[in-house]
Amino acid sequence: MLDKIFKTMLIFVPIAVIAHIYNFSPLVIFIVSAVAIIPLAKYIGEATEELSVYTGPALGGLLNATFGNATELIIGILALQAGLIDVVKASITGSIIGNLLLVLGSAIFFGGINRKEQKFNATAAQASGSTLLLAIIALVVPAIFLQTTSSASNAPLVEKLSIVVAIIMIISYLASLIFSLYTHKHLYTEDVGKNEAKWSIKKSVIILLISTIVVAFMSDYLVGVIQPLVTNFGWTQLFIGVIFVAIIGNAAEHTSAITMAVKGKMDLALQVAIGSATQMAILVAPALVLVSLFFQTQMNLVFSTFELVAMVFSVFVVNAVIEDGSSNWFEGFQLLAAYIIMAVAFFFHP
Repeated sequence: MLDKIFKTMLIFVPIAVIAHIYNFSPLVIFIVSAVAIIPLAKYIGEATEELSVYTGPALGGLLNATFGNATELIIGILALQAGLIDVVKASITGSIIGNLLLVLGSAIFFGGINRKEQKFNATAAQASGSTLLLAIIALVVPAIFLQTTSSASNAPLVEKLSIVVAIIMIISYLASLIFSLYTHKHLYTEDVGKNEAKWSIKKSVIILLISTIVVAFMSDYLVGVIQPLVTNFGWTQLFIGVIFVAIIGNAAEHTSAITMAVKGKMDLALQVAIGSATQMAILVAPALVLVSLFFQTQMNLVFSTFELVAMVFSVFVVNAVIEDGSSNWFEGFQLLAAYIIMAVAFFFHP
């Protein structure tokens, strides 16, 4: 039934193309493009789940998080080119809190409805949580540096600091890959031998690549109508980036993480949700800083105080949930409640 619904929703892909070509209203283009991404995200999630049967949960989660964040990276590059720095930073913030509270919260909630609790590898989860905490601390440092220096002439120093921090974060990300895929890969393994792949590796890769490419086009349409939406509806770039762009970008992770949790694969669900948030903080954000050097308007890693508090709060809440190596539906509900509170706050934030 769900497969038929998702296949039917693919009709929104050509509709979005037509809406873009014939210059439909910004709201229509935004809606149809967003809806078109949903079934594509489903196929990204399904393809990576199939690949995880061959590669194991660690690399499977890595693939899902990587291809899921490819959307945010593409949106970010296009927005940087358009000079929408606030949207880029807001989408990074929204993706981090969205993955940690909305995606992981939904996975824990729906995965725990028919179970008293779900077990997962606490050591691996805490290692991922520690990496994420380090990444968030790195994002906090440039803002603290700016706030503790009163001279306006220090602005160039903030740009240089952001570049240095970005490079170190990317190196840290590479180190985390070595940890999870080589030196300590035993922490990220679970019994997947009982699951038989429905697709071949070739079919999974083809569907994964095609879906990601089409998502990139849909993302391009979205970026093109952000500024008109700000003008016509009075929404702030902060709200659009944190909520709408982030939710759309996280559609792949949301779909696959819930599916995996419902099937009892909480280790893989955690790898997708926390791994995606970590990649946003430690790879996508730094990469966008470096990419912005080629554009007229450069991006730094100075986020607003409200954004930083939201990210730090999300990280500490998630670390508290995963520290015991088990979860239940009520913990998922609490994460969802925290996300809703933040979403409302971002809506009213000027």
